[in-house]
Formats: sequence, C-alpha cells, structure tokens
Amino acid sequence: MKLELQGITKSFDGFVANDSVDLVVEPGQVHCLLGENGAGKSTLMNVLFGLYEPTAGRILVDGKPVVFRGPGDAMAAGIGMVHQHFMLIPVFTVAENVALGNESTGVGGILNLEETRRSIKEISDRYGFDVDPDALVEDLPVGVQQRVEIIKALVRKANLLILDEPTAVLTPRETDELISIIGQLTDSGTSIIFISHKLREVKAVSDKITVIRRGKVVGTANPDAPATELASLMVGRAVDLSLGRTPAIPGDAILQVRGLNVLSETGIPAVDQVSFDVHAGEILAVAGVQGNGQTELVEAIMGLQDKATGSILLGGAELLGRNVKDIINSGVGYVPEDRSTDGLISSFTIAENLILNRYDHAPMAQGVALKLPAIAANAKEKVAEYDIRAGSSQALASTLSGGNQQKIVLAREFSRPLKLFIAAQPTRGVDVGSIEFLHRRILAERDAGTPVIIVSTELDEVMELGDRIAVLFHGQLMGIVPGNTSRDILGLMMAGANAEEALAEVAAQQVPTTIKDEPTLPGGIA
Repeated sequence: MKLELQGITKSFDGFVANDSVDLVVEPGQVHCLLGENGAGKSTLMNVLFGLYEPTAGRILVDGKPVVFRGPGDAMAAGIGMVHQHFMLIPVFTVAENVALGNESTGVGGILNLEETRRSIKEISDRYGFDVDPDALVEDLPVGVQQRVEIIKALVRKANLLILDEPTAVLTPRETDELISIIGQLTDSGTSIIFISHKLREVKAVSDKITVIRRGKVVGTANPDAPATELASLMVGRAVDLSLGRTPAIPGDAILQVRGLNVLSETGIPAVDQVSFDVHAGEILAVAGVQGNGQTELVEAIMGLQDKATGSILLGGAELLGRNVKDIINSGVGYVPEDRSTDGLISSFTIAENLILNRYDHAPMAQGVALKLPAIAANAKEKVAEYDIRAGSSQALASTLSGGNQQKIVLAREFSRPLKLFIAAQPTRGVDVGSIEFLHRRILAERDAGTPVIIVSTELDEVMELGDRIAVLFHGQLMGIVPGNTSRDILGLMMAGANAEEALAEVAAQQVPTTIKDEPTLPGGIA
C-alpha cells in the first residue's frame, strides 16, 4: 500500500495540532515519524485512522482520495493501528479480543471462534509470535499483549500498520524482538508507520524519517543521519548529546531502606521486601517497566503510602509513619512523576509555586503573614537561575510549557539544603533543551554531596544518570548493579531475572542487540 497525506491540518478550538502536514509512505517501507512529546505525531495518526476528522487536507491510498469517518473505514481500507495504550479487554482470551468487532457466528447466533483461532495460529506461526489463542490477555506479558494487537490488525488484512510509541512499555529485549517482527512484516509487503521520540530506535528500524516539530514537518532524513542532526531538527537548535559527567565519590550511607513492603489497594504486594542504601554524593537510578512498584516505593519514602511496613532511615531517623510535611521539613526534596497533579498548583503564579515548601518559613513568612517582597525577590532569582521562560514571575503555572513547569518544581526543591533528593520521571514530557538543563542540575546536587534517587522508565536516562542502578520487577528488587552495566543485562533484569542470572545468560549466549549503542539524547530521547 502507498499512503499519502497531503496538507493535513487539525485544529482544536483555535489550537493547531497539525499544520499542513505532507507525508508519503511507500509499500513495504518503515517510515518513522520522529518528534518530541506533544509535537503532533499521535494526533496526525488519529486523523489517519479516522479517530479525528481533519480540518483541512486529504488522504490518498494507492493514489485514490479516501475519507475515513471512523476507524472502521480505515481498517476496511487496509490500515491498522497499535495504540500506545493497548485496546484489549484483560478478562477476554486472545481469540475473543481479536474477534471483537469482527465476530463470526454459527447456528443460532452463537459466537464461533474457530476461524479466529485458526487465523491467530497461522499469523503466529508465520511471524514466530508464539501466541496462544485461548490465553487470557491479563496473564500475558506486555510484549505478548502488543503482539496480540498486531495480530488483530493482520487478521483484518492490514497492509499498513501504525505503531504509536510501541516501545514505551517494553523491556530492551522485547524492543529487539519487536524490531525483528517489523522486519518480517515489511519483507511480506506490509508498510509501517513507526511513531517515536527515541532516536536510537528510529535509526535502528527506519527506512525514512520525517521529523515533526510543533505540528509541522521540519525535515526528512535517512536513518544514517547523525543523531545530532536529528536532534537539532526535533528541537530547532543545536543539541549537546554529551552530559560530560564525572565519576561519583560516594560517602556514607545516608538513606537505608530495610524490608520495605507496600500493599496495593487490592492487597497485593506492590513493593515486596525491598532493601537498599543510598550514599552521599551518588545517584541511585531505579529502573523497570512502568507499574512494577517504582511509584509505590517513592511514595512510601515520602509518607504517601499508609500500607507500608519495614524501615526507612534517613541519617538514622525513621521516616516511616511520619507525614509528608514532616518528611519534607526533614530535608527531603521531591519531584513527583505527575507534576501537573502533584508538583504544582496550576492556578498559582510562578512565584507562589516556588515557595510551596517554604510558605510558612522565614524569610517567606513572618508568623501567619507572607512577606511579599521576599517572595518576589526569590522568584526573580530562581527564574533567572533556572531560565524559566515566562512573561513574568506572576504568570500562572498553567500557561507554561512542560519543561518550564518542571524547572519550577526543581528550583523549589533545590532552594534549601537537602539530605536526600528524589525525582520520579524527572524529564517526562520535557523538551530536549530543558532535559539537558535538568540533568546537569541534578548532577550538580549529587556533586554537592546529596544522595539522589532517580526513578525513570526511560532506560537511556537511567544509564545516563545512575552511578548505580536498582531494577524492580513485580515489586521485587532484582539487584543493584553499576551504572555502566550493559543494556542486555538490565533488560533481562527488567524482565524478571536477578543480576546473577542476567549476567550468566548474557555471558553464555552473547545475547545479540538489535539497537546499537551510539550517542544518545538525555531523558530517553535516544
């Protein structure tokens, strides 16, 4: 299938998400759509898949104009889409999910899944998917669930497959397996649109790259283009790919976590007997696929989990059982993973957000009265120091970009002496320029002797920042390894192997890596 998008524009109440986008995907081609979070990539694909109606422009399939009133029209034309968040019903079997919306019935209107099972087995055998048609989706690993989504599209005779941020929830090995599957699909004539913000993966899988910035196509490139060139296209300026970090000089163990357990709302252990230390002057990076206990671990340290047991000592003082404000006042800086919900008050000004952890302390307050001149002076200083780009410090936080909002949170937390600094997903949804700044500021805090915990689902960010790396899987600690540990070993640990098992397997098998190491952008933009 040859696909052409001509002048596609999509507006939402005056906001232009896609601006006259042109795109051509040739038969059997992997065409990568590269851009930062919020660049308009997913919106464009939702237009193509019939989820949004374009404001202007047209779509051509094999040279003929088409109009998609919904996903059904797109699928009938041979277009399939695997969304970043899978569209599967966990309590249904694979066959039931694949049949959904394309049901075949027998005598008396009884659902007949035999034909669907045969189709799943045929496709699974052809591409080596190893998917059981009768398995419950909720029992399948994330990588296999993604294969089910691909099978759903192929059963419906998709000739062009859209993969929206397909590696966001995969381990490195699952990512390599996906890239191998993409190769098999294109060899059989299927066209692929691969949406990503990760340069490393885009360069590994693509035949052609189109870069989108702020809703516009800003350039095209071949996969052999230098990473710096692609990064510059993404952000509109030159980008320094090297962090230039120096080795850590760890001191005493300041944070000591022992036998930490956190129960989920359903009573299942979200954190299971986790123990570790964090030393002065080092960064412990916590890695793992999203949903393996990282959030609950951080929340337990911050006093946000009431179902936590064990011990969390900071400088010898127990934190478990204390409230959040008390923990913050004890010298813990905290950047939550969702800044808009937990890190900022969007209806407050920059100046007000910068003192949320000190609003009742001198020099920002005297008794119950705020000292406005001190608050204004603090805001002026931090806006300049952290390059927070806004009209004034009286601008509302809601009016700022994600990168500038994150700078506010970081500036606030670093505005006082810290005994411990914790950042969860510190660069999620942040532009590359801001990522560079945030990483350097975190490293500066480490070099000042503060123990630092970074939690990130972006493996490149973990490897870039971590002096040591702790890997969580289903709430359990698979091990703590040096920061220079290979991606293969980390990937196996993220899939459930302990450090010794992962090391032995890599040594024995010399596990091949599809994605080659090369200079990477900070924050997982790799």
